[in-house]
Amino acid sequence: MRLTTLTEKEIIITLIALALLLLAAYVCGTLMEKIKGPRVVGEIIGGMILGGSGLFLLAPGLSEQLFFAYPEEGKVLNIFYQLGLIFLMFLSGYNTDIKVDKSNAKTISLVFIGATVIPMAGSIPFFGMFKEHFIGSINNDFSYCLVFAIGVAITSIPVISKIFFDMGIMNTKFSNTVLTVSTFQDLCLWVLLNVATRIAQSGEIKLAEMIVIVLVTIGIFAGIAVISRFIKQIKNAWKANTFYSLSFVLLLLTCGILYILGINIMYSAFVVGYLIKAVFGTEQTTKERMGFLEHIAFSFFIPVYFALVGIQLNVVHDFSLPRFLLFFAIAFGLEFAGTWLLLLLSGLKMRTRLNFAITMNARGGPGIVLATVAYSYNIISLEFFTVLILTTMLSSMIAGYYLRWQQRIDAKIFDELS
Repeated sequence: MRLTTLTEKEIIITLIALALLLLAAYVCGTLMEKIKGPRVVGEIIGGMILGGSGLFLLAPGLSEQLFFAYPEEGKVLNIFYQLGLIFLMFLSGYNTDIKVDKSNAKTISLVFIGATVIPMAGSIPFFGMFKEHFIGSINNDFSYCLVFAIGVAITSIPVISKIFFDMGIMNTKFSNTVLTVSTFQDLCLWVLLNVATRIAQSGEIKLAEMIVIVLVTIGIFAGIAVISRFIKQIKNAWKANTFYSLSFVLLLLTCGILYILGINIMYSAFVVGYLIKAVFGTEQTTKERMGFLEHIAFSFFIPVYFALVGIQLNVVHDFSLPRFLLFFAIAFGLEFAGTWLLLLLSGLKMRTRLNFAITMNARGGPGIVLATVAYSYNIISLEFFTVLILTTMLSSMIAGYYLRWQQRIDAKIFDELS
Protein backbone atom coordinates (compact mmCIF):
# COMPACT_ATOMS: atom_id res chain seq x y z
CA MET A 1 0.00 0.00 0.00
CA ARG A 2 1.34 3.39 -0.99
CA LEU A 3 0.05 6.56 0.68
CA THR A 4 -0.53 9.64 -1.43
CA THR A 5 1.20 12.74 -0.15
CA LEU A 6 1.67 16.40 -0.84
CA THR A 7 4.53 17.61 -2.97
CA GLU A 8 7.60 18.97 -1.22
CA LYS A 9 6.62 22.51 -2.22
CA GLU A 10 3.10 22.05 -0.81
CA ILE A 11 4.51 20.71 2.45
CA ILE A 12 6.85 23.70 2.79
CA ILE A 13 4.01 26.15 2.11
CA THR A 14 1.87 24.42 4.73
CA LEU A 15 4.67 24.61 7.30
CA ILE A 16 5.18 28.31 6.56
CA ALA A 17 1.43 28.94 6.89
CA LEU A 18 1.37 27.16 10.27
CA ALA A 19 4.43 29.09 11.43
CA LEU A 20 2.82 32.43 10.50
CA LEU A 21 -0.44 31.48 12.20
CA LEU A 22 1.40 30.46 15.35
CA LEU A 23 3.59 33.59 15.31
CA ALA A 24 0.61 35.92 14.85
CA ALA A 25 -1.30 34.13 17.62
CA TYR A 26 1.70 34.28 19.97
CA VAL A 27 2.52 37.95 19.37
CA CYS A 28 -1.06 39.20 19.59
CA GLY A 29 -1.86 36.89 22.52
CA THR A 30 1.18 38.17 24.43
CA LEU A 31 0.27 41.79 23.69
CA MET A 32 -3.27 41.15 24.89
CA GLU A 33 -1.95 39.72 28.16
CA LYS A 34 0.22 42.84 28.58
CA ILE A 35 -2.95 44.94 28.71
CA LYS A 36 -4.63 42.43 31.08
CA GLY A 37 -6.95 41.00 28.42
CA PRO A 38 -7.73 37.31 27.69
CA ARG A 39 -4.95 35.71 25.65
CA VAL A 40 -7.49 33.89 23.47
CA VAL A 41 -8.79 37.24 22.21
CA GLY A 42 -5.30 38.20 21.05
CA GLU A 43 -4.81 34.83 19.35
CA ILE A 44 -8.01 35.31 17.35
CA ILE A 45 -6.95 38.86 16.42
CA GLY A 46 -3.66 37.37 15.18
CA GLY A 47 -5.64 35.17 12.82
CA MET A 48 -7.78 38.10 11.71
CA ILE A 49 -4.65 40.02 10.72
CA LEU A 50 -3.68 37.19 8.38
CA GLY A 51 -7.20 36.61 7.05
CA GLY A 52 -10.09 38.32 5.33
CA SER A 53 -10.03 41.25 7.76
CA GLY A 54 -6.32 42.00 7.23
CA LEU A 55 -3.75 40.55 4.85
CA PHE A 56 -6.32 39.42 2.28
CA LEU A 57 -7.52 43.02 1.93
CA LEU A 58 -4.05 44.54 1.70
CA ALA A 59 -2.32 41.86 -0.36
CA PRO A 60 -4.79 39.27 -1.68
CA GLY A 61 -2.17 37.69 -3.92
CA LEU A 62 0.21 37.05 -1.02
CA SER A 63 -2.63 35.73 1.11
CA GLU A 64 -3.64 33.24 -1.56
CA GLN A 65 -0.03 32.08 -2.01
CA LEU A 66 0.19 31.37 1.73
CA PHE A 67 -3.21 29.90 2.59
CA PHE A 68 -4.73 28.87 -0.78
CA ALA A 69 -1.56 27.77 -2.58
CA TYR A 70 -2.97 24.37 -3.57
CA PRO A 71 -6.52 22.93 -3.56
CA GLU A 72 -6.03 20.72 -0.49
CA GLU A 73 -4.34 23.29 1.75
CA GLY A 74 -7.59 24.25 3.47
CA LYS A 75 -8.24 20.60 4.33
CA VAL A 76 -4.70 20.12 5.63
CA LEU A 77 -4.96 23.19 7.86
CA ASN A 78 -8.38 22.00 9.00
CA ILE A 79 -6.72 18.90 10.48
CA PHE A 80 -4.71 21.17 12.81
CA TYR A 81 -7.89 23.16 13.44
CA GLN A 82 -9.73 20.01 14.54
CA LEU A 83 -6.78 18.79 16.63
CA GLY A 84 -6.70 22.15 18.41
CA LEU A 85 -10.42 21.88 19.15
CA ILE A 86 -10.03 18.28 20.35
CA PHE A 87 -7.15 19.14 22.69
CA LEU A 88 -8.98 22.22 24.00
CA MET A 89 -12.07 20.19 24.89
CA PHE A 90 -9.98 17.26 26.19
CA LEU A 91 -8.13 19.54 28.61
CA SER A 92 -11.38 21.32 29.51
CA GLY A 93 -12.87 17.96 30.44
CA TYR A 94 -9.84 17.10 32.57
CA ASN A 95 -10.06 20.43 34.41
CA THR A 96 -13.81 20.13 35.02
CA ASP A 97 -14.69 19.60 38.67
CA ILE A 98 -18.33 18.72 39.32
CA LYS A 99 -19.09 19.51 42.96
CA VAL A 100 -21.50 21.65 44.92
CA ASP A 101 -20.68 23.62 48.05
CA LYS A 102 -23.71 22.81 50.19
CA SER A 103 -23.29 25.97 52.24
CA ASN A 104 -23.68 27.95 49.04
CA ALA A 105 -26.22 25.75 47.25
CA LYS A 106 -28.94 28.43 47.15
CA THR A 107 -26.71 31.00 45.48
CA ILE A 108 -25.41 28.40 43.00
CA SER A 109 -28.97 27.41 42.07
CA LEU A 110 -30.10 31.00 41.63
CA VAL A 111 -27.10 31.96 39.49
CA PHE A 112 -27.50 28.82 37.35
CA ILE A 113 -31.19 29.48 36.64
CA GLY A 114 -30.62 33.19 36.17
CA ALA A 115 -27.62 32.79 33.85
CA THR A 116 -28.91 29.80 31.87
CA VAL A 117 -32.64 29.22 31.86
CA ILE A 118 -33.84 32.83 31.82
CA PRO A 119 -31.49 34.04 29.03
CA MET A 120 -32.32 31.05 26.83
CA ALA A 121 -36.05 31.58 27.34
CA GLY A 122 -35.66 35.32 26.88
CA SER A 123 -33.90 34.83 23.54
CA ILE A 124 -36.93 33.11 21.94
CA PRO A 125 -38.66 36.32 20.74
CA PHE A 126 -35.46 37.35 18.90
CA PHE A 127 -34.99 34.19 16.79
CA GLY A 128 -36.99 35.51 13.86
CA MET A 129 -35.46 38.99 13.98
CA PHE A 130 -32.03 37.66 12.93
CA LYS A 131 -33.00 34.49 11.07
CA GLU A 132 -32.66 35.82 7.52
CA HIS A 133 -29.00 36.74 8.07
CA PHE A 134 -27.93 34.26 10.76
CA ILE A 135 -29.31 30.87 9.67
CA GLY A 136 -26.94 28.49 7.88
CA SER A 137 -27.14 26.89 4.44
CA ILE A 138 -28.92 23.74 5.68
CA ASN A 139 -31.79 26.03 6.71
CA ASN A 140 -32.70 24.01 9.82
CA ASP A 141 -34.81 26.23 12.06
CA PHE A 142 -34.62 24.08 15.19
CA SER A 143 -30.82 23.75 15.17
CA TYR A 144 -30.41 27.46 14.45
CA CYS A 145 -32.71 28.39 17.35
CA LEU A 146 -30.82 26.11 19.74
CA VAL A 147 -27.47 27.63 18.77
CA PHE A 148 -28.91 31.15 19.11
CA ALA A 149 -30.19 30.38 22.61
CA ILE A 150 -26.91 28.71 23.65
CA GLY A 151 -24.92 31.67 22.32
CA VAL A 152 -26.88 33.99 24.59
CA ALA A 153 -26.37 31.90 27.75
CA ILE A 154 -22.92 30.30 27.53
CA THR A 155 -20.10 31.13 30.00
CA SER A 156 -16.38 30.31 29.76
CA ILE A 157 -14.67 28.27 32.47
CA PRO A 158 -11.10 28.64 31.06
CA VAL A 159 -11.25 32.42 30.59
CA ILE A 160 -12.86 33.04 33.98
CA SER A 161 -10.36 30.69 35.66
CA LYS A 162 -7.43 32.54 34.06
CA ILE A 163 -8.82 35.89 35.21
CA PHE A 164 -9.30 34.56 38.75
CA PHE A 165 -5.76 33.15 38.81
CA ASP A 166 -4.26 36.41 37.55
CA MET A 167 -6.19 38.39 40.15
CA GLY A 168 -5.26 36.00 42.96
CA ILE A 169 -8.89 35.28 43.90
CA MET A 170 -9.07 31.61 42.94
CA ASN A 171 -10.74 29.46 45.65
CA THR A 172 -12.65 32.41 47.09
CA LYS A 173 -16.38 31.94 47.64
CA PHE A 174 -17.13 34.11 44.64
CA SER A 175 -14.82 32.24 42.26
CA ASN A 176 -15.95 28.81 43.49
CA THR A 177 -19.60 29.75 42.94
CA VAL A 178 -18.96 31.10 39.42
CA LEU A 179 -16.91 28.05 38.36
CA THR A 180 -19.41 25.56 39.80
CA VAL A 181 -22.30 27.25 38.00
CA SER A 182 -20.28 27.47 34.78
CA THR A 183 -19.48 23.76 34.93
CA PHE A 184 -23.13 22.70 35.22
CA GLN A 185 -24.13 25.32 32.66
CA ASP A 186 -21.61 24.18 30.08
CA LEU A 187 -22.53 20.51 30.54
CA CYS A 188 -26.18 21.33 29.82
CA LEU A 189 -25.32 23.50 26.84
CA TRP A 190 -22.92 20.92 25.35
CA VAL A 191 -25.80 18.43 25.45
CA LEU A 192 -28.04 20.92 23.62
CA LEU A 193 -25.32 21.63 21.04
CA ASN A 194 -24.93 17.91 20.48
CA VAL A 195 -28.68 17.68 19.84
CA ALA A 196 -28.47 20.63 17.43
CA THR A 197 -25.67 19.05 15.39
CA ARG A 198 -27.46 15.71 15.26
CA ILE A 199 -30.65 17.33 13.96
CA ALA A 200 -28.57 19.27 11.45
CA GLN A 201 -27.15 15.99 10.13
CA SER A 202 -30.42 14.09 9.96
CA GLY A 203 -32.43 17.05 8.69
CA GLU A 204 -35.41 16.23 10.90
CA ILE A 205 -36.46 16.00 14.53
CA LYS A 206 -36.94 12.43 15.71
CA LEU A 207 -38.10 12.60 19.31
CA ALA A 208 -37.03 9.06 20.21
CA GLU A 209 -33.57 9.63 18.74
CA MET A 210 -33.21 12.95 20.56
CA ILE A 211 -34.14 11.33 23.88
CA VAL A 212 -31.52 8.63 23.29
CA ILE A 213 -28.85 11.21 22.49
CA VAL A 214 -29.65 13.25 25.62
CA LEU A 215 -29.65 10.13 27.81
CA VAL A 216 -26.37 8.92 26.29
CA THR A 217 -24.62 12.26 26.70
CA ILE A 218 -25.75 12.60 30.31
CA GLY A 219 -25.36 8.89 31.11
CA ILE A 220 -21.75 8.89 29.96
CA PHE A 221 -20.74 10.68 33.15
CA ALA A 222 -22.44 8.03 35.28
CA GLY A 223 -20.66 5.35 33.25
CA ILE A 224 -17.33 7.06 33.80
CA ALA A 225 -17.74 6.74 37.57
CA VAL A 226 -18.23 2.97 37.24
CA ILE A 227 -15.41 2.46 34.72
CA SER A 228 -12.93 4.46 36.78
CA ARG A 229 -13.29 2.12 39.77
CA PHE A 230 -11.98 -0.83 37.76
CA ILE A 231 -9.16 1.01 36.01
CA LYS A 232 -7.89 2.72 39.16
CA GLN A 233 -6.57 -0.62 40.39
CA ILE A 234 -3.87 -0.70 37.67
CA LYS A 235 -3.23 3.00 37.19
CA ASN A 236 -0.09 3.11 39.35
CA ALA A 237 1.66 0.66 37.04
CA TRP A 238 1.36 2.95 34.03
CA LYS A 239 4.55 4.67 32.92
CA ALA A 240 4.53 8.09 31.26
CA ASN A 241 4.68 6.81 27.68
CA THR A 242 1.93 4.27 28.46
CA PHE A 243 -0.20 7.01 29.99
CA TYR A 244 0.12 9.29 26.97
CA SER A 245 -0.25 6.54 24.36
CA LEU A 246 -3.38 5.03 25.91
CA SER A 247 -4.87 8.48 26.56
CA PHE A 248 -4.47 9.40 22.89
CA VAL A 249 -5.80 6.03 21.72
CA LEU A 250 -8.80 6.43 24.02
CA LEU A 251 -9.33 10.02 22.85
CA LEU A 252 -9.29 9.23 19.13
CA LEU A 253 -11.24 5.97 19.36
CA THR A 254 -13.90 7.49 21.60
CA CYS A 255 -14.38 10.36 19.16
CA GLY A 256 -14.95 7.82 16.39
CA ILE A 257 -17.21 5.45 18.35
CA LEU A 258 -19.38 8.16 19.89
CA TYR A 259 -19.74 9.82 16.49
CA ILE A 260 -21.50 6.65 15.33
CA LEU A 261 -23.89 7.06 18.26
CA GLY A 262 -24.62 10.67 17.28
CA ILE A 263 -22.19 12.39 19.67
CA ASN A 264 -20.00 15.04 18.04
CA ILE A 265 -16.19 15.20 18.30
CA MET A 266 -16.19 18.20 20.60
CA TYR A 267 -18.29 16.53 23.29
CA SER A 268 -16.45 13.21 22.93
CA ALA A 269 -13.09 14.88 23.60
CA PHE A 270 -14.57 16.61 26.66
CA VAL A 271 -15.83 13.27 27.98
CA VAL A 272 -12.43 11.56 27.57
CA GLY A 273 -10.71 14.39 29.43
CA TYR A 274 -13.18 13.99 32.28
CA LEU A 275 -12.62 10.22 32.25
CA ILE A 276 -8.85 10.67 32.57
CA LYS A 277 -9.39 12.83 35.64
CA ALA A 278 -11.89 10.33 37.11
CA VAL A 279 -9.40 7.49 36.66
CA PHE A 280 -6.14 9.16 37.60
CA GLY A 281 -7.39 11.96 39.82
CA THR A 282 -5.23 14.98 40.56
CA GLU A 283 -2.28 13.30 42.23
CA GLN A 284 1.09 14.92 41.63
CA THR A 285 2.29 12.52 38.91
CA THR A 286 -0.90 12.94 36.90
CA LYS A 287 -0.88 16.72 37.31
CA GLU A 288 2.70 16.86 36.04
CA ARG A 289 1.88 14.70 33.02
CA MET A 290 -1.25 16.68 32.14
CA GLY A 291 0.68 19.90 32.76
CA PHE A 292 3.26 18.84 30.18
CA LEU A 293 0.49 18.03 27.70
CA GLU A 294 -1.13 21.42 28.39
CA HIS A 295 2.16 23.19 27.63
CA ILE A 296 2.38 21.44 24.26
CA ALA A 297 -1.29 21.95 23.38
CA PHE A 298 -1.41 25.60 24.45
CA SER A 299 1.90 26.34 22.73
CA PHE A 300 0.94 24.95 19.32
CA PHE A 301 -2.36 23.22 18.61
CA ILE A 302 -4.73 25.52 20.50
CA PRO A 303 -3.19 28.86 19.37
CA VAL A 304 -3.27 27.59 15.78
CA TYR A 305 -6.93 26.65 16.28
CA PHE A 306 -7.81 30.13 17.54
CA ALA A 307 -5.77 31.78 14.77
CA LEU A 308 -7.65 29.69 12.20
CA VAL A 309 -10.89 30.84 13.82
CA GLY A 310 -9.72 34.42 13.37
CA ILE A 311 -8.58 33.95 9.79
CA GLN A 312 -12.14 33.03 8.81
CA LEU A 313 -13.61 36.22 10.25
CA ASN A 314 -14.42 38.97 7.78
CA VAL A 315 -15.61 42.17 9.42
CA VAL A 316 -15.55 44.01 6.09
CA HIS A 317 -17.81 41.73 4.06
CA ASP A 318 -20.54 39.34 5.27
CA PHE A 319 -20.90 41.42 8.42
CA SER A 320 -23.29 44.07 9.73
CA LEU A 321 -22.12 46.24 12.62
CA PRO A 322 -25.69 47.25 13.64
CA ARG A 323 -26.80 43.60 13.80
CA PHE A 324 -23.70 42.68 15.81
CA LEU A 325 -24.30 45.50 18.29
CA LEU A 326 -27.98 44.55 18.59
CA PHE A 327 -27.20 40.86 19.18
CA PHE A 328 -24.48 41.76 21.68
CA ALA A 329 -26.85 44.02 23.59
CA ILE A 330 -29.50 41.27 23.66
CA ALA A 331 -27.08 38.52 24.72
CA PHE A 332 -25.28 40.61 27.35
CA GLY A 333 -28.52 42.13 28.57
CA LEU A 334 -30.40 38.83 28.97
CA GLU A 335 -27.50 37.16 30.79
CA PHE A 336 -27.07 40.20 33.02
CA ALA A 337 -30.79 40.66 33.76
CA GLY A 338 -31.45 36.97 34.41
CA THR A 339 -28.59 36.66 36.88
CA TRP A 340 -29.38 39.97 38.56
CA LEU A 341 -33.10 39.26 38.96
CA LEU A 342 -32.69 35.78 40.42
CA LEU A 343 -30.08 36.98 42.89
CA LEU A 344 -32.62 39.42 44.31
CA LEU A 345 -33.89 36.33 46.13
CA SER A 346 -30.46 35.66 47.66
CA GLY A 347 -30.14 38.65 49.94
CA LEU A 348 -26.75 39.55 48.44
CA LYS A 349 -25.68 43.19 48.22
CA MET A 350 -26.14 45.07 44.95
CA ARG A 351 -22.40 45.15 44.27
CA THR A 352 -22.07 41.38 44.60
CA ARG A 353 -25.07 40.85 42.32
CA LEU A 354 -23.42 43.11 39.75
CA ASN A 355 -20.21 41.09 39.95
CA PHE A 356 -22.08 37.86 39.23
CA ALA A 357 -24.20 39.37 36.45
CA ILE A 358 -21.18 40.71 34.54
CA THR A 359 -18.86 37.74 35.22
CA MET A 360 -21.36 35.21 33.88
CA ASN A 361 -21.23 37.11 30.56
CA ALA A 362 -17.64 36.03 29.83
CA ARG A 363 -18.15 33.58 26.97
CA GLY A 364 -14.51 32.82 26.10
CA GLY A 365 -13.47 29.42 24.74
CA PRO A 366 -16.89 27.70 24.95
CA GLY A 367 -18.44 30.55 22.98
CA ILE A 368 -15.80 30.09 20.30
CA VAL A 369 -16.30 26.32 20.24
CA LEU A 370 -20.05 26.85 19.90
CA ALA A 371 -19.51 29.15 16.91
CA THR A 372 -16.97 26.95 15.14
CA VAL A 373 -18.93 23.72 15.62
CA ALA A 374 -22.24 25.28 14.53
CA TYR A 375 -20.57 26.89 11.50
CA SER A 376 -18.85 23.64 10.49
CA TYR A 377 -22.26 21.92 10.45
CA ASN A 378 -23.72 24.82 8.37
CA ILE A 379 -26.24 25.51 11.14
CA ILE A 380 -25.32 29.19 11.15
CA SER A 381 -24.12 31.61 8.48
CA LEU A 382 -20.68 33.21 8.22
CA GLU A 383 -22.15 36.44 9.57
CA PHE A 384 -23.55 34.76 12.70
CA PHE A 385 -20.25 32.91 13.13
CA THR A 386 -18.45 36.27 13.09
CA VAL A 387 -21.02 37.83 15.43
CA LEU A 388 -20.67 34.99 17.96
CA ILE A 389 -16.87 35.22 17.93
CA LEU A 390 -16.88 39.01 18.36
CA THR A 391 -19.51 38.73 21.12
CA THR A 392 -17.28 36.22 22.88
CA MET A 393 -14.22 38.45 22.59
CA LEU A 394 -15.95 41.63 23.76
CA SER A 395 -17.90 40.05 26.64
CA SER A 396 -14.78 38.30 27.97
CA MET A 397 -12.79 41.55 27.95
CA ILE A 398 -15.58 43.46 29.69
CA ALA A 399 -15.76 40.85 32.45
CA GLY A 400 -11.99 40.79 32.94
CA TYR A 401 -11.53 44.54 33.13
CA TYR A 402 -14.62 45.00 35.32
CA LEU A 403 -13.47 42.43 37.90
CA ARG A 404 -10.01 44.00 38.11
CA TRP A 405 -11.63 47.41 38.60
CA GLN A 406 -13.76 46.01 41.43
CA GLN A 407 -10.67 44.51 43.06
CA ARG A 408 -8.90 47.87 42.97
CA ILE A 409 -11.86 49.42 44.78
CA ASP A 410 -12.05 46.72 47.45
CA ALA A 411 -9.35 44.00 47.56
CA LYS A 412 -11.48 41.75 49.80
CA ILE A 413 -14.76 41.99 47.93
CA PHE A 414 -14.48 38.44 46.52
CA ASP A 415 -13.49 36.72 49.78
CA GLU A 416 -17.00 36.59 51.19
CA LEU A 417 -20.43 36.59 49.58
CA SER A 418 -22.60 39.25 51.16
